[in-house]
Amino acid sequence: MVCTIEISEKPQLNDPVLIEGLPGIGFVANIAALHLIDELKAKRFAEIVSASFQDFAVITETGGARSPVNELYYYKRGDGGRDLIIWHGNTQALTTFGQYELCGKVLDIAQELGCRFVISIGGFKKDEVQPAPAIYSAATDNETMKEALDLGTKVMVGHIFGVAGLLIGLSRLRDMRGFALLVDTLGMYPDANATRHALTVLGKYLNLNIDLSRLDATVDQTKKILESFGLVRNIAEEKKKEEQQMRWFI
Repeated sequence: MVCTIEISEKPQLNDPVLIEGLPGIGFVANIAALHLIDELKAKRFAEIVSASFQDFAVITETGGARSPVNELYYYKRGDGGRDLIIWHGNTQALTTFGQYELCGKVLDIAQELGCRFVISIGGFKKDEVQPAPAIYSAATDNETMKEALDLGTKVMVGHIFGVAGLLIGLSRLRDMRGFALLVDTLGMYPDANATRHALTVLGKYLNLNIDLSRLDATVDQTKKILESFGLVRNIAEEKKKEEQQMRWFI
C-alpha cells in the first residue's frame, strides 16, 4: 500500500468546488471542513489511507482502533449553486512524496466528478493577531486572484507549505482554477476566530449561508480528534510545554 482510496459512491455533481480541510497552523482548515460537513450534512463517499500517514493507531476506550485517515464528502445544493467536495482528515502526509501523491489522487477523483475549481484553507502564523484577523490569498491565475481580492483578502507573499499551497500549484498544472485562503492566527491551538472569518469569506464566495452558531462545538470536537492523534496537546500539557517548538503544515 502506498496511497489507497476506497470509493463507496460516485455522486453526480453540478460543477463542484473542492474545499481542502486538513490539519495545519491554527487548524483553521480542519475546523472549517468539519463544520461544513456537520452543518450541511455532507455525505462521505471516499476514504483515503497512505503509507505516508503516521505509523500508529489510536485505541478507543472500548478497545477499538482508529487510524490516520483522510475522507471526501459531497454536498448537493438545491439552489442551483455549485456543489461541494469537502476534503477532511486527521493528518497530512509526512513526506514530500506522500504529499504530492495524496494531492494528486484527490485531484484525480475531483476531476472525474467534474471539479474545475479548488479552494484550500490555512492559517498564517503571527505573534499578534487582531480581533478581525487579516486574510491572505494566492491563486492559480490573475483572474482568480482578482476574485479572491474582491472578497477583502490581501496578496500572500512568500511560501505556502503543505497541502494548502501544494494543492493550488498542482491545480494550476491541470488547468484547474482556485485560490488559497490563509487567516492570521497564533497557530498553537484550534483557532475558532480565524475559522469563523475563513468560513465567512468562503460563504461569501460560494453564495452559501453557513450557520456559525455551533462553531465552538465543532472546535471542541476537532480538539478531541487532534489530541487523540497527538497533533495538539491538552490544556495541562500546553501549560507545561508552552514554548515547545512543533512542526506545522499550513
